[in-house]
Amino acid sequence: MATFRQRNNKWQARVQKKGYAAITKSFNTKADAIKWATQVEAQIDKGTFTNTSLAERTVFAELIHRYLKDIVPHTKSASEDSYRLRALARKSIGQLNMMALTPSKIAEYRDIRLQEVSAGTVIRELAYFSSIINHSRREWGINIDNPISLVRKPQSPPSRTRVLSPEEQEILFSSLRPRRHDSNHWILFIVQFALETAMRQGEILALSWTDIDLNKRTAHLQTTKNGDSRTVPLSTRAVQILQEIPRSINGRVFPMNKAALAANFSNACKRAYIEDLHFHDLRRTAITNMASKFSNILELSAITGHRQLSMLKRYYHPKAEDLALKLG
Repeated sequence: MATFRQRNNKWQARVQKKGYAAITKSFNTKADAIKWATQVEAQIDKGTFTNTSLAERTVFAELIHRYLKDIVPHTKSASEDSYRLRALARKSIGQLNMMALTPSKIAEYRDIRLQEVSAGTVIRELAYFSSIINHSRREWGINIDNPISLVRKPQSPPSRTRVLSPEEQEILFSSLRPRRHDSNHWILFIVQFALETAMRQGEILALSWTDIDLNKRTAHLQTTKNGDSRTVPLSTRAVQILQEIPRSINGRVFPMNKAALAANFSNACKRAYIEDLHFHDLRRTAITNMASKFSNILELSAITGHRQLSMLKRYYHPKAEDLALKLG
């Protein structure tokens, strides 16, 4: 049954039905209040009513901050996610209430951001939005459809194909060797180890000596990008690198943080006049080199940790004449 009362120069409608929480909403006129209440009662009777009052009272930035507090600390990339989400919460789209967060508003945001940042960054931001909204629907009572699913995503940028040539490798190694006043002696070992193992940056920096078995020539990765653990075989040179480096007192194999590694690697590339090289390109270089040694793509995937074999196919370029010999 609906009731109406005038309050603060507005008409407040209240709908209360058995089995449903009371729903209230204010209007400028009594006629509008009655119209709304009638529609709500009809939807409840049909079983089609969805309570959006909480979504109407909640702005997107509130959900972003709640997600930052409750969810992000438990993610693998918590530091990076926190930085990005705090920046997103400060944008104008964060001030919209959840009912106003329509596909057209998301599309407008997308187009503005594409003028400021890369398509890859926009795709990542829309993925953040979608995750927050889906979690809010499942856990926090925000009863709205996810508008992200109705918005066209920017075209994904082409995959990088940059690999380090043998000539560049020697120049880079020379640039990475510690100089007289250089306090960081780990960067050269890290780069060489990356090229020998095809391990990701985070995987290398997370290694502890308890993960290393020099007798079996293996490194066990507790946590990887795809969430699975895996054991990486070590080449003779990788074992030599581990035998050469000093043991740190904290038990980490490479006691260096991500920011320091990024700064040192970037500076070394500049000194060596090597352009457009990212640390992750070392993994691509290592896999390219390994692909010429392993004819079985499943063996290579066990080393690299790729779940989708299609991601590895681009590293294989067998000659037709070699394949003909295998046919017999």
